[in-house]
Amino acid sequence: MMHGQTITDPGEEIKISFGYNFTDDSGEESDGIDNCHGIKLQRANNSFSCLSGAALSANATLANTNICNGLFGAEILPALDSPTSFRRIPSSQSFSRLDLLSSSLQSNLSILSVSPSSPSALHDDDSFSWRSTSAPRSEGFLNATEVKIAGGAAGEDRVQAVCSEENGSLFCGIYDGFNGRDAADFLAGTLYETIGNHLNLIDWELEQDSGKLSDHLDFCGSLHDAVQDGKSSTKIKDTSGNVNQGSYVDCFSKVEKSCDSFKQKVLKSLEQALFQAESDFLHMVEQEMDDRPDLVSIGCCVLVVLLLGKNIYVLNVGDSRAVLATHSDGISICNDEVLQAVQLTSSHNVDDESERTRLLKDHPDDPSTIVAGKVKGRLKVTRALGVGYLKKKTMNGALMGILRVRNLISPPYVSVQPHMTVHEISSSDQFVVLGSDGLFDFFSNDEVVKLVHSYIICHPSGDPAKFLVEQLVMRAADCAGFSMEELMSIPAGRRRKYHDDITVIVIILGMNKRTTKASTYR
Repeated sequence: MMHGQTITDPGEEIKISFGYNFTDDSGEESDGIDNCHGIKLQRANNSFSCLSGAALSANATLANTNICNGLFGAEILPALDSPTSFRRIPSSQSFSRLDLLSSSLQSNLSILSVSPSSPSALHDDDSFSWRSTSAPRSEGFLNATEVKIAGGAAGEDRVQAVCSEENGSLFCGIYDGFNGRDAADFLAGTLYETIGNHLNLIDWELEQDSGKLSDHLDFCGSLHDAVQDGKSSTKIKDTSGNVNQGSYVDCFSKVEKSCDSFKQKVLKSLEQALFQAESDFLHMVEQEMDDRPDLVSIGCCVLVVLLLGKNIYVLNVGDSRAVLATHSDGISICNDEVLQAVQLTSSHNVDDESERTRLLKDHPDDPSTIVAGKVKGRLKVTRALGVGYLKKKTMNGALMGILRVRNLISPPYVSVQPHMTVHEISSSDQFVVLGSDGLFDFFSNDEVVKLVHSYIICHPSGDPAKFLVEQLVMRAADCAGFSMEELMSIPAGRRRKYHDDITVIVIILGMNKRTTKASTYR
């Protein structure tokens, strides 16, 4: 099991640390699987069995953002910044009742009314309720009646993890802000809800076809199990409740397109939610940039991972990464061969040749598209949410003097078009590591996988995310010629010279079946 707790180093504490474990249907922890050292690794019969997260700040930021007239800072974000472990949100209190801030629906943010039930209730119950001026919306499959939530802030990074026992889903988001924390704050406060509303449309479509999301996932999952078991025939209920009999090949050929179509719909929903978040954020910036011109330069890299059924859906813009550790030939973890590191994301920065080529092709009439290894001489990443001054001339005009970009000939120069992929979980897949670019400044994909793998073998009940952060601090200190204690004693802000904000999530994958029970550890 993993225990969420905050540990203290000589000069600084790891700001975020949380853990989560599934149990089997009897309420007992899974027996796990044997590794080559005879130690049991906890592996429940679920898409994932364990999750841990840890982060450490390097940038110094204000306690709360001032965007949306202080609404996010004063009301919402303290609840999202503070948790250091998973906590249950009761069925009487939805994870989020925050209205969508769509510029197409709202032109005045002042009509939004959000408040916790009371500061004391927020503290005592470790949960919160949000009220809005709109009529209540029906709950969808992502907004389950009961969820577990963890979140936190490390410098300009924001991290979010939400697990639904009811639906067997896991949502993880890492929002790596730059030039300020406002964009990351905005995503931490709204993106999960926005994605949920877009995914609910799929649920509605399935209901119109007399099906249910859970039935659809179970159907596709049964096909997956049949493939794994090598069955030649099967009897499976489809989404309308009918039983398909006959050869497995015939059954598979009939529904394969349906399952693939569903996956594409989920990816499309994630993409549309990101586009809406971009529109909403830039709309807010436009409303406030006269008073806060710095908002036009604030942006955020986005990494979202959704485990739904037996599939991992990944969306990213920027240079955060998701790395899968797997045995490519299906061998078990007892084998001494090294796990293979498979990057599930793309790196969107000017150092990537394909991104650099695309950017130059998109702006053939601008010889200063890339200056000194940066977009318009300002930014390394080529895709991000926000950074309106590189997307709209009006926002660039809000900046004064040398802050304004000269010769903004053909904006936008930074795209919010995400890279997306879906991966079907197999018994060969062991874990997934999510991290902001601060992690990969010091470790390659292979090194990350090797470190986590060796740690899990030696410490099956430990916290691999926290271990990765500690290993990074040790390496950063060594590179700087410091001891670990000396580096950690340097305050955030000055320490940014030696390492970036670091956010890490490790998801230990399960064995292709879903469970309805879970346990939390504090």
